[in-house]
Amino acid sequence: MSDLRLTPRPFYFVRHGETDWNRLRVMQGHTDRPLTDIGLAQAAQVAPAAAKEPIATVCTSPLLRARRTAEILNEGLQRPLVMLDNLKECSFGIYEGSSSRGDWRQPWLDGGVIEGGERLPDFIERALSGLNEALAHPGPVLVVAHGGIFWAIERYALKREQSGIPNCTLFKLEPGASPDDVWSVSEVAAPNLEAAAAGEAYVNKT
Repeated sequence: MSDLRLTPRPFYFVRHGETDWNRLRVMQGHTDRPLTDIGLAQAAQVAPAAAKEPIATVCTSPLLRARRTAEILNEGLQRPLVMLDNLKECSFGIYEGSSSRGDWRQPWLDGGVIEGGERLPDFIERALSGLNEALAHPGPVLVVAHGGIFWAIERYALKREQSGIPNCTLFKLEPGASPDDVWSVSEVAAPNLEAAAAGEAYVNKT
């Protein structure tokens, strides 16, 4: 995976709004949880700021929490809305609905297999493919996805240890002058509602 790269095109990224499982700090993965009322309001608060940016295409995970966030953000933009399967969150198999800090986590971080789920290296590669699919559309592109998808951005663009990001904060990402340069990331807008659970951090051990 070391030779893989994120397409060097500026783009925007939003993690979906809050869900009930975010608040409970359990793993969602492919389980299709809807946004809470707070999650819906978060997206509505950020939408005016998104509408001021020169976004040409909105690409989203088809999972409900991301898709609904993208639809709300796109109400002011009125741009093509594209769903990409590779932008889905990691599948955590039998541990979806379980604590995000359970005993299963470290073996998975170490490259282990989850029954019915994805290995971490396979997911990161799939996430990168999804981002590059999105960046093939007319840009700048707004990607609306999941905390796990941002892990691939951190690995391949920001060149830093993976961390958690809050629900529904709008980020702008810009590549460096050369392919090996670290990208820049800046916060464009964030909801002013109560702080929602941040995506669980993970330490890249692969």
